[in-house]
Amino acid sequence: MSGCCDGSAQFDGVSAEYKRRLWAVIVINAVMFGVEMTAGHLAGSQALQADALDFFGDAMTYGISLAVIGASLKVRATAALAKGISLALMGFWVLGSTIYQVLVVGVPTAEIMGAVGLLALAANVASVLLLMAYKDGDANVRSVWLCSRNDAIGNVAVVIAALGVWGTATGWPDLIVAGIMAALFLSSATQILRQAWAEYRSEQGQEQGAVPGE
Repeated sequence: MSGCCDGSAQFDGVSAEYKRRLWAVIVINAVMFGVEMTAGHLAGSQALQADALDFFGDAMTYGISLAVIGASLKVRATAALAKGISLALMGFWVLGSTIYQVLVVGVPTAEIMGAVGLLALAANVASVLLLMAYKDGDANVRSVWLCSRNDAIGNVAVVIAALGVWGTATGWPDLIVAGIMAALFLSSATQILRQAWAEYRSEQGQEQGAVPGE
């Protein structure tokens, strides 16, 4: 990942073009949250609801990312830490709700899952393309890219789950995909938290080192 770990200056989001693209992605995610959560309830699909929650989380975290652009590294790293924690909490929620769903008898509606999954996939591919040029950067910028990538992967998984539900006439493919998405959330949260904490400590160390010379 160029510019991520080689010690060079990292892109911090201070770009009018980046901000415009981020606003577009925020709108896409907010709209798709409403569409997919409604469809998830109608279809009885845990995977669709998990993906809708990811859309909501992304819209919120992208808003935070936008708000702290241009702030100090410490502020940006703190925001990324908060986003990493929220992503981990979403992962645990999806994991817990999936375990609960295993105990509930019911087969999701494959047709709704597939149709909405394809719509969400198109929305996420658009988001990924908008942000592709900015996938490397500080923890705040990188967290945006990771969330967008998660969405695209998650929607491919939802479409596969819909095919599995249709082919097996059981809810297990839906639950398996929801579990995989939970693991993806937790993995991304770990990456974000690790980088954000390193940046936070680095900035804190510089501040402490500057005190004697003031």
